[in-house]
Amino acid sequence: MDAIDPDLLRTFLAFAEGGSLARAAAVVNRSPSAVTAQMQRLEALIGEPLLAPAGRGRSLTPVGEELVNHARRILDAHRDAWLSLRGARADGRISLASTQDFADTTLPDLLRRFARSHPRVRLDLRIGRSKELALAFDQGQVDILLTMRQATATDELLVLREEMIWLCSDRGLATVDAQLPLAVLDPPCGFRSAAISALESAERPFRLAATSPSLSGLRAAVVSGIAVTTRTARFLGPGMAPAPMHLDLPPLPVAEFSLRVRANAGKPATDLAALLADGLPWNVPQPRPGA
Repeated sequence: MDAIDPDLLRTFLAFAEGGSLARAAAVVNRSPSAVTAQMQRLEALIGEPLLAPAGRGRSLTPVGEELVNHARRILDAHRDAWLSLRGARADGRISLASTQDFADTTLPDLLRRFARSHPRVRLDLRIGRSKELALAFDQGQVDILLTMRQATATDELLVLREEMIWLCSDRGLATVDAQLPLAVLDPPCGFRSAAISALESAERPFRLAATSPSLSGLRAAVVSGIAVTTRTARFLGPGMAPAPMHLDLPPLPVAEFSLRVRANAGKPATDLAALLADGLPWNVPQPRPGA
Protein backbone atom coordinates (compact mmCIF):
# COMPACT_ATOMS: atom_id res chain seq x y z
CA MET A 1 0.00 0.00 0.00
CA ASP A 2 1.49 3.36 -1.07
CA ALA A 3 1.44 6.24 1.41
CA ILE A 4 -0.55 9.30 0.31
CA ASP A 5 1.12 12.68 0.69
CA PRO A 6 -1.16 14.92 2.84
CA ASP A 7 -0.47 17.78 0.40
CA LEU A 8 -2.19 15.77 -2.33
CA LEU A 9 -5.21 15.27 -0.10
CA ARG A 10 -5.34 19.00 0.76
CA THR A 11 -5.41 19.88 -2.92
CA PHE A 12 -8.02 17.21 -3.60
CA LEU A 13 -10.28 18.59 -0.85
CA ALA A 14 -9.75 22.12 -2.17
CA PHE A 15 -11.19 20.92 -5.49
CA ALA A 16 -14.01 18.95 -3.83
CA GLU A 17 -15.12 21.93 -1.75
CA GLY A 18 -14.42 24.66 -4.31
CA GLY A 19 -15.84 22.85 -7.34
CA SER A 20 -13.10 23.79 -9.80
CA LEU A 21 -9.38 23.40 -10.37
CA ALA A 22 -9.02 27.19 -10.51
CA ARG A 23 -10.54 27.64 -7.04
CA ALA A 24 -8.42 24.77 -5.72
CA ALA A 25 -5.31 26.45 -7.10
CA ALA A 26 -6.18 29.70 -5.30
CA VAL A 27 -6.78 27.89 -1.99
CA VAL A 28 -3.52 25.91 -1.98
CA ASN A 29 -1.55 28.76 -3.58
CA ARG A 30 -0.37 26.76 -6.58
CA SER A 31 -0.76 27.20 -10.33
CA PRO A 32 -3.65 25.39 -12.08
CA SER A 33 -1.12 23.22 -13.93
CA ALA A 34 0.50 22.21 -10.63
CA VAL A 35 -2.92 21.33 -9.19
CA THR A 36 -3.69 19.20 -12.27
CA ALA A 37 -0.36 17.39 -11.84
CA GLN A 38 -1.15 16.72 -8.18
CA MET A 39 -4.54 15.26 -9.07
CA GLN A 40 -2.90 13.01 -11.65
CA ARG A 41 -0.41 11.80 -9.03
CA LEU A 42 -3.22 11.08 -6.59
CA GLU A 43 -5.19 9.15 -9.22
CA ALA A 44 -2.09 7.11 -9.99
CA LEU A 45 -1.69 6.25 -6.28
CA ILE A 46 -5.37 5.35 -5.86
CA GLY A 47 -5.48 3.47 -9.14
CA GLU A 48 -8.87 4.91 -10.06
CA PRO A 49 -10.02 8.15 -11.75
CA LEU A 50 -11.12 10.73 -9.19
CA LEU A 51 -12.23 13.49 -11.57
CA ALA A 52 -14.38 13.22 -14.68
CA PRO A 53 -15.16 15.76 -17.43
CA ALA A 54 -18.35 17.75 -16.77
CA GLY A 55 -19.11 20.38 -19.38
CA ARG A 56 -16.19 22.78 -19.39
CA GLY A 57 -14.97 21.64 -15.98
CA ARG A 58 -14.51 18.53 -13.89
CA SER A 59 -16.61 16.73 -11.30
CA LEU A 60 -15.92 13.99 -8.77
CA THR A 61 -16.31 10.38 -9.82
CA PRO A 62 -17.96 7.93 -7.34
CA VAL A 63 -14.49 6.96 -6.15
CA GLY A 64 -13.62 10.63 -5.76
CA GLU A 65 -16.75 11.24 -3.69
CA GLU A 66 -15.83 8.31 -1.44
CA LEU A 67 -12.31 9.65 -0.99
CA VAL A 68 -13.57 13.01 0.30
CA ASN A 69 -14.57 11.66 3.74
CA HIS A 70 -11.40 9.59 4.04
CA ALA A 71 -9.28 12.61 3.13
CA ARG A 72 -10.97 14.76 5.78
CA ARG A 73 -10.38 12.13 8.48
CA ILE A 74 -6.74 11.65 7.47
CA LEU A 75 -5.99 15.36 7.50
CA ASP A 76 -7.87 15.85 10.80
CA ALA A 77 -5.83 13.06 12.40
CA HIS A 78 -2.62 14.50 10.95
CA ARG A 79 -3.46 17.96 12.34
CA ASP A 80 -4.53 16.64 15.76
CA ALA A 81 -1.33 14.61 16.15
CA TRP A 82 0.83 17.62 15.27
CA LEU A 83 -1.03 19.88 17.67
CA SER A 84 -1.07 17.37 20.52
CA LEU A 85 2.67 16.74 20.38
CA ARG A 86 3.38 20.48 20.42
CA GLY A 87 0.76 21.61 22.90
CA ALA A 88 0.61 19.14 25.79
CA ARG A 89 2.91 21.18 28.05
CA ALA A 90 2.45 24.59 26.47
CA ASP A 91 1.10 27.43 28.55
CA GLY A 92 0.91 31.21 28.35
CA ARG A 93 -1.42 33.67 26.76
CA ILE A 94 -2.33 34.45 23.14
CA SER A 95 -4.12 37.50 21.79
CA LEU A 96 -6.05 36.83 18.59
CA ALA A 97 -7.83 39.59 16.67
CA SER A 98 -10.28 38.73 13.90
CA THR A 99 -13.09 40.23 11.89
CA GLN A 100 -16.57 38.86 12.44
CA ASP A 101 -16.49 37.24 8.97
CA PHE A 102 -14.37 34.45 10.44
CA ALA A 103 -15.62 34.57 14.03
CA ASP A 104 -19.07 33.49 12.80
CA THR A 105 -17.87 30.74 10.44
CA THR A 106 -14.60 28.79 10.35
CA LEU A 107 -12.89 30.12 13.47
CA PRO A 108 -14.91 28.39 16.25
CA ASP A 109 -14.11 24.83 15.07
CA LEU A 110 -10.41 25.64 14.72
CA LEU A 111 -10.27 27.23 18.17
CA ARG A 112 -11.97 24.18 19.66
CA ARG A 113 -9.32 21.95 18.09
CA PHE A 114 -6.58 24.19 19.48
CA ALA A 115 -8.12 24.22 22.96
CA ARG A 116 -8.14 20.41 23.06
CA SER A 117 -4.43 20.22 22.26
CA HIS A 118 -3.31 23.30 24.25
CA PRO A 119 -5.53 23.14 27.37
CA ARG A 120 -3.29 25.37 29.52
CA VAL A 121 -3.08 28.27 27.05
CA ARG A 122 -5.25 31.32 27.71
CA LEU A 123 -6.81 32.92 24.64
CA ASP A 124 -7.77 36.60 24.49
CA LEU A 125 -10.13 37.26 21.58
CA ARG A 126 -10.81 40.58 19.91
CA ILE A 127 -13.57 40.71 17.28
CA GLY A 128 -13.96 43.96 15.42
CA ARG A 129 -13.28 46.07 12.34
CA SER A 130 -10.14 45.54 10.26
CA LYS A 131 -8.76 49.06 10.67
CA GLU A 132 -9.03 49.07 14.46
CA LEU A 133 -7.61 45.57 14.86
CA ALA A 134 -4.70 46.28 12.52
CA LEU A 135 -3.81 49.33 14.63
CA ALA A 136 -3.78 47.19 17.79
CA PHE A 137 -1.53 44.67 16.02
CA ASP A 138 0.88 47.40 14.92
CA GLN A 139 1.02 48.65 18.52
CA GLY A 140 2.06 45.19 19.75
CA GLN A 141 -1.22 44.45 21.54
CA VAL A 142 -2.12 41.45 19.35
CA ASP A 143 -0.19 38.25 18.53
CA ILE A 144 -2.28 37.01 15.60
CA LEU A 145 -4.27 39.21 13.22
CA LEU A 146 -6.95 37.95 10.83
CA THR A 147 -8.52 40.83 8.90
CA MET A 148 -9.13 42.29 5.49
CA ARG A 149 -5.75 42.90 3.89
CA GLN A 150 -4.53 46.47 4.19
CA ALA A 151 -1.23 46.07 2.29
CA THR A 152 1.47 43.48 1.72
CA ALA A 153 3.46 42.68 4.89
CA THR A 154 6.48 40.52 5.68
CA ASP A 155 4.69 38.87 8.62
CA GLU A 156 1.82 37.48 6.51
CA LEU A 157 1.42 33.74 7.01
CA LEU A 158 -1.58 33.37 4.71
CA VAL A 159 -3.46 35.47 2.17
CA LEU A 160 -7.04 34.39 1.43
CA ARG A 161 -8.59 35.58 -1.81
CA GLU A 162 -12.36 35.19 -2.00
CA GLU A 163 -14.92 36.50 -4.46
CA MET A 164 -17.07 39.41 -3.36
CA ILE A 165 -20.74 38.78 -4.11
CA TRP A 166 -23.97 40.78 -3.97
CA LEU A 167 -26.29 39.55 -1.24
CA CYS A 168 -30.02 40.08 -0.76
CA SER A 169 -32.90 38.78 1.35
CA ASP A 170 -34.01 35.35 0.13
CA ARG A 171 -37.49 36.94 -0.14
CA GLY A 172 -36.18 39.69 -2.40
CA LEU A 173 -36.23 43.42 -1.83
CA ALA A 174 -39.12 44.79 0.20
CA THR A 175 -39.71 47.68 -2.20
CA VAL A 176 -39.18 48.37 -5.91
CA ASP A 177 -37.13 51.48 -6.58
CA ALA A 178 -35.39 52.94 -9.62
CA GLN A 179 -32.40 53.49 -7.33
CA LEU A 180 -30.80 50.33 -5.95
CA PRO A 181 -31.04 50.36 -2.14
CA LEU A 182 -27.60 49.59 -0.67
CA ALA A 183 -26.66 48.58 2.87
CA VAL A 184 -23.06 49.22 3.98
CA LEU A 185 -20.89 49.43 7.06
CA ASP A 186 -19.73 52.81 8.29
CA PRO A 187 -16.42 53.90 6.73
CA PRO A 188 -13.65 52.88 6.50
CA CYS A 189 -14.72 49.59 4.89
CA GLY A 190 -13.28 47.83 1.85
CA PHE A 191 -16.60 46.20 0.96
CA ARG A 192 -18.39 49.55 1.11
CA SER A 193 -15.79 51.12 -1.20
CA ALA A 194 -15.95 48.18 -3.63
CA ALA A 195 -19.76 48.25 -3.86
CA ILE A 196 -19.97 51.99 -4.43
CA SER A 197 -17.13 51.95 -6.97
CA ALA A 198 -18.72 49.08 -8.92
CA LEU A 199 -22.11 50.80 -9.07
CA GLU A 200 -20.64 54.15 -10.05
CA SER A 201 -18.47 52.55 -12.77
CA ALA A 202 -21.55 50.80 -14.17
CA GLU A 203 -23.51 54.10 -13.92
CA ARG A 204 -26.12 52.27 -11.87
CA PRO A 205 -28.31 54.61 -9.77
CA PHE A 206 -28.26 53.69 -6.08
CA ARG A 207 -28.95 55.13 -2.66
CA LEU A 208 -27.61 54.31 0.79
CA ALA A 209 -30.69 52.74 2.33
CA ALA A 210 -29.01 51.45 5.51
CA THR A 211 -25.70 51.96 7.31
CA SER A 212 -24.36 50.21 10.39
CA PRO A 213 -21.19 50.09 12.50
CA SER A 214 -21.55 46.30 12.88
CA LEU A 215 -22.09 43.22 10.75
CA SER A 216 -25.13 42.23 12.84
CA GLY A 217 -26.81 45.49 11.82
CA LEU A 218 -25.82 44.96 8.21
CA ARG A 219 -27.27 41.45 8.30
CA ALA A 220 -30.57 42.72 9.73
CA ALA A 221 -30.87 45.30 6.95
CA VAL A 222 -30.28 42.70 4.24
CA VAL A 223 -32.45 39.89 5.68
CA SER A 224 -35.35 42.33 6.11
CA GLY A 225 -35.20 43.21 2.41
CA ILE A 226 -34.32 46.87 3.03
CA ALA A 227 -31.26 46.68 0.79
CA VAL A 228 -28.60 44.60 -0.91
CA THR A 229 -25.00 44.48 0.28
CA THR A 230 -21.58 43.18 -0.69
CA ARG A 231 -19.63 40.57 1.27
CA THR A 232 -18.11 37.14 0.57
CA ALA A 233 -19.90 33.79 0.78
CA ARG A 234 -18.82 33.56 4.44
CA PHE A 235 -21.56 36.10 5.24
CA LEU A 236 -24.33 33.89 3.86
CA GLY A 237 -26.80 32.76 6.50
CA PRO A 238 -30.50 32.15 7.18
CA GLY A 239 -32.75 34.54 5.29
CA MET A 240 -30.02 35.60 2.87
CA ALA A 241 -29.08 34.58 -0.68
CA PRO A 242 -27.02 35.80 -3.62
CA ALA A 243 -28.81 38.74 -5.24
CA PRO A 244 -31.21 37.63 -8.01
CA MET A 245 -29.94 37.94 -11.56
CA HIS A 246 -32.78 40.25 -12.61
CA LEU A 247 -31.19 43.02 -10.52
CA ASP A 248 -28.33 42.95 -13.06
CA LEU A 249 -25.67 44.02 -10.59
CA PRO A 250 -22.12 44.81 -11.76
CA PRO A 251 -19.13 42.52 -11.16
CA LEU A 252 -17.07 43.00 -8.01
CA PRO A 253 -13.36 42.61 -7.20
CA VAL A 254 -11.81 39.83 -5.14
CA ALA A 255 -11.60 40.36 -1.39
CA GLU A 256 -8.24 39.72 0.23
CA PHE A 257 -7.81 38.70 3.87
CA SER A 258 -4.48 38.19 5.57
CA LEU A 259 -3.31 36.17 8.56
CA ARG A 260 -0.40 37.90 10.28
CA VAL A 261 1.74 36.80 13.22
CA ARG A 262 3.75 39.10 15.48
CA ALA A 263 7.46 38.64 14.85
CA ASN A 264 8.34 37.79 18.47
CA ALA A 265 5.18 35.78 19.20
CA GLY A 266 5.65 32.75 21.45
CA LYS A 267 5.46 29.11 20.45
CA PRO A 268 1.75 28.63 21.35
CA ALA A 269 0.86 31.63 19.19
CA THR A 270 2.82 30.32 16.22
CA ASP A 271 1.15 26.90 16.70
CA LEU A 272 -2.30 28.51 16.59
CA ALA A 273 -1.33 30.62 13.58
CA ALA A 274 -0.16 27.50 11.74
CA LEU A 275 -3.46 25.76 12.55
CA LEU A 276 -5.42 28.74 11.22
CA ALA A 277 -3.33 28.90 8.05
CA ASP A 278 -4.04 25.23 7.45
CA GLY A 279 -7.76 25.32 8.24
CA LEU A 280 -9.14 28.71 7.22
CA PRO A 281 -9.26 28.11 3.45
CA TRP A 282 -11.70 25.22 3.84
CA ASN A 283 -15.47 25.01 4.25
CA VAL A 284 -16.31 28.27 2.53
CA PRO A 285 -19.87 28.15 1.09
CA GLN A 286 -19.96 28.27 -2.70
CA PRO A 287 -22.91 30.49 -3.61
CA ARG A 288 -25.27 29.54 -6.39
CA PRO A 289 -26.35 32.35 -8.71
CA GLY A 290 -29.65 33.91 -7.67
CA ALA A 291 -32.76 33.15 -9.69
